[in-house]
Amino acid sequence: MSEILDIFVGSVRDGFIQVSVFVAVTVLLFSYAQYRTDGRLVRRLEENKRAQPLVGALMGLTPGCGGAIVIMPLYVRGSVSFGTVVATLIATAGDSAFVILALAPEAALYAYGLAFAAAVIFGYAIDWFGMGVSRIDRAVGRIGRTATDGGFATPPVGSQVHHYEEAQGCGCEGCEEPTRDSPLMEALSRAALGFWWLAAIGGLAVGVVFLAIGAPDVPMVAEVSFAGAFTVFGIVGTVLSFYLYFVGRRYIGHGHVGRARDTFGNVYETLTHAAMETSFVTVWVIAAYLLYEYGILVTGANMQAFAAAAGVLAPVGAAAVGVIPGCGPQIVLATAYTQGGIPFSALVANAISQDGDALFPLIAIDKRAAIVASIYTTIPALVVGVGLHLLFGPMFGFGVLGG
Repeated sequence: MSEILDIFVGSVRDGFIQVSVFVAVTVLLFSYAQYRTDGRLVRRLEENKRAQPLVGALMGLTPGCGGAIVIMPLYVRGSVSFGTVVATLIATAGDSAFVILALAPEAALYAYGLAFAAAVIFGYAIDWFGMGVSRIDRAVGRIGRTATDGGFATPPVGSQVHHYEEAQGCGCEGCEEPTRDSPLMEALSRAALGFWWLAAIGGLAVGVVFLAIGAPDVPMVAEVSFAGAFTVFGIVGTVLSFYLYFVGRRYIGHGHVGRARDTFGNVYETLTHAAMETSFVTVWVIAAYLLYEYGILVTGANMQAFAAAAGVLAPVGAAAVGVIPGCGPQIVLATAYTQGGIPFSALVANAISQDGDALFPLIAIDKRAAIVASIYTTIPALVVGVGLHLLFGPMFGFGVLGG
């Protein structure tokens, strides 16, 4: 019972300090850039057709799904090419990138560098040569007709995949979950938001020191010391993250976490978005920590031995997991990598294959384009992942801090 409790408290504390505080900084910087530019970057992208796949890959490469989500409505409007969509999705790092960046920065450099290279190559290849998109489009069409709102098809952009005018109420903007009316709960949630930022700032300072001294084991104590600050900021930050994600967002807005906007109205809205996005990541990171640790405790399984026995099937399986929309499964897999549970080849395959939350708005508007895009993100994932495994072996623990 003591071991179960230690795992729980340790995961709650470590997840916030080791991952979430760095997530908060990254999301805040990206959101602030959106606020300051007032959407000008998006408008320039629409005007420069030749640079679109490259810029799309760069947008996808930004940690989280915000950059990639911005691209999806532009494709539906006919502003960017289908190759740009594929390049963006291949490069999409998703929220799992925060885990790897915080706990295995060297592995992140190589994994996401390979994903970026694959994204640019495939993106331009689709726009220039078609790459059989029309044939895949017809094959997917036999699965079922694309559901639309009765809109009209726009001219093909960069391929023969048809897309439709944005359905009413399905876009990335204007579809936030309605806030509930309760002055007391709204005041409580705004107070929680303020204290969350205090915990995030304190946790960031502690997290930087933690990395600077070599990521040592930190005792669980409540006292005036480095270990005490690590414990207090970690636990308080996680508790507030859970409150904001499950309760607070219903009273202060930003209910649909992961749906990015082109712009933010003011600094407060920017801070709120960053906190809500980070709270979502925190919930999944803690869940991933607990799932992995309790799974090992209950089964006694050696995940590294199991993955090593799987051989080249490890990157194949990781690429298949990447097909699942959303960031939750990918965060679990990224956490497994930092714990030595899967090889580097599997991490790279998943990094290339995953589309994160960016696929949801595309599914809502054009299911066929979403399926075709998923096919084209899986192909380079299999090629690169299996190729790495055959050339360099599994490489367990590559780039993991303290590994």
